[in-house]
Amino acid sequence: MGAYSLTARLVLLASGGGRTVVNFHEVLGRGQLDAFIARVIVSNPNSGALEKAENLGLPTTVIGKESHPNPEEREDALIATIRKESPDWILMAGWMNLLPIPKDFEGRAVNIHPALLPAWGGKGFWGRHVHEAVASAGHRFSGCTVHFASAEYDRGPCILQEGVLLSAHADSAIIATSVFEAEKRAYPETLRLLLQGRVRLKGSQAVWA
Repeated sequence: MGAYSLTARLVLLASGGGRTVVNFHEVLGRGQLDAFIARVIVSNPNSGALEKAENLGLPTTVIGKESHPNPEEREDALIATIRKESPDWILMAGWMNLLPIPKDFEGRAVNIHPALLPAWGGKGFWGRHVHEAVASAGHRFSGCTVHFASAEYDRGPCILQEGVLLSAHADSAIIATSVFEAEKRAYPETLRLLLQGRVRLKGSQAVWA
């Protein structure tokens, strides 16, 4: 990875609709964080994320099962593309694949999950599947978790969580909308903390300054 610079370089990884990519673009456009998006890597060439990133004029690369059918070649291409950008931070923005974490990525790769981990996390729990599970359980509380990425789904050390109080009988669509509003605040705030050096990964823990 590249040395830390005043204006941080970001690589965003996206698989879905691209709302988080748009949110970061808007936050950065308002000058709220001293960073810029160097590249958006998309796993699905038919995703809204690719279309939105291209419409915003952001550099994009597609690395997924269609472009790289062989898993090892796909992983190598992903790591090489990230390294080429020398990012200060790798932000998973609705990335639906397990990101390899080589030594030089440790402590610089961050993910956001649409629930309050450890609840409703792990393989298979992403996007609407999470919100459907919360709705089915009749829970009145959900939220989002931003955490350092690790070699397991949704198991890295937590950095920040924001809870959302749900209305009675809220369905998965209502929950998704409410949780995403929390995500729009929590993810940029987490990046702010990282840029300020107020939190870092040490071993398997998030350590606060």
